[in-house]
Amino acid sequence: MNADDIAWAQATELRDLLVAGDVSAVEVATVFADRIEALNPQLNAYVYFDRSTVLADAAELDARRGRGEDLGPLHGVPYSIKCLTDVAGLPATLSLKPFVGRMAERDEVVAHRMREAGGLFLGLTNAPEAGYYGGTNSHLYGPTHNPWAHDHTAGGSSGGAAAAVAAGLSPLSQGTDGGGSVRIPASLCGVVGFKPSLGRIPQRITLSRSATNLFHGPLTRTVDDAALMYDVVTGPDSSDFLSLPAEPAIASAVRQTPERLRIAYSPDLGTGYHIDPEVASVVRAAAEAFSELGASVVEATPPWHDLEKAMWEGVWVPGYAGLRDAADWRSFRGEVDDNLIELVLASEKLTEVDFGRADVLRGMAYDAFETFMQDFDLLLSPTLTSAAFPLSQFAPSWVGPSVREQILGWLLTYPFNMLPMPAISVPAGFTSDGRPVGLQIAGRHLTDATVLASARAFETARPWQQNRPQMAV
Repeated sequence: MNADDIAWAQATELRDLLVAGDVSAVEVATVFADRIEALNPQLNAYVYFDRSTVLADAAELDARRGRGEDLGPLHGVPYSIKCLTDVAGLPATLSLKPFVGRMAERDEVVAHRMREAGGLFLGLTNAPEAGYYGGTNSHLYGPTHNPWAHDHTAGGSSGGAAAAVAAGLSPLSQGTDGGGSVRIPASLCGVVGFKPSLGRIPQRITLSRSATNLFHGPLTRTVDDAALMYDVVTGPDSSDFLSLPAEPAIASAVRQTPERLRIAYSPDLGTGYHIDPEVASVVRAAAEAFSELGASVVEATPPWHDLEKAMWEGVWVPGYAGLRDAADWRSFRGEVDDNLIELVLASEKLTEVDFGRADVLRGMAYDAFETFMQDFDLLLSPTLTSAAFPLSQFAPSWVGPSVREQILGWLLTYPFNMLPMPAISVPAGFTSDGRPVGLQIAGRHLTDATVLASARAFETARPWQQNRPQMAV
């Protein structure tokens, strides 16, 4: 195999080649190390990468194979971890200048499971400060560029992870998703991003164990690869009392053609947000593929309301209140984003009544969705209201001026963080100037297999993995 064949191979294919001995882990490691060194200066997808460690780890994987030891399900397959996720002995800064020097004392569950499965750890990918918005830029690490459009956002907060996958710098990337942070960059970078049901993947993303909007999820180029990674990282762990038993053989289940499905298509999920006309057109055409697959597709939206208020006052501001005492934020202006400082300090003004009302709205949204989904198996929508926009902008140009509007007012992802349901973003097509557009597929709680299988059926009907950004190595 040549270097391009290795770099763009599906993780499932690469694993089979590695297990068969048709390619060595060192060969694979060398290809990805070379690509990271060549392309990362353009992208800034990785914020930590150590070539010598990657090659040494690969040599040990080859030695294990040579000794006839049992090989894990990811034997030699490269992967990255988002820099907001702890990897023992590596920086744990939350992309914040005030936290420079902090080191992780132990692996987060997902990081441990990826390594134990035989995966080849490549490095840490970029994220915004404390993962607070849907882009990737920070005073500490700088911006991640979109592989399809330089000087444009890669999305966030798992922007480095998505850019790495899109540019062929890792077949598997781990991301975290608190308001869409896996699906946002997946949509903008033209890759697959999956947020599972609550409890499927254990999380210690925050010290608070009451957070139910936070998820780990895979970013990959194909649904099969997302299912492979999902299989590895799911299952209970004592660190997360909400974690659930693993689903059996999900990677095999997603290959089964779904039965005739009842599908709702919503142009804006009832948010009332302006949708870029090109995005709306691309996603509507993508939804038609499900009719061709034999599904019944109708335009319909859950009868929920005040979603943005429920998210902002019931989830986002209370969640960032946990950072309030971590630093003297007012003294770090110029070294920390003003919008993040405003978000953290907004918790001082949020009353218990505000939070209680927002929490009621969140419960009402769950009830509305559950009632609505009695008539449907899946809900389709655009993932975002916009394709990638210039890095000079914090949000699309039409979004309102408040921090709340700038953070939430262009996302169609956060409703599924207030709810425990699975949701996936898959590439739906491109704008006329070549920027990717994502289709979001959501299902009922614990219907992860159905969501993944439906995404794979769409991928088969509208293949996208042959598309690659034009980047010179």
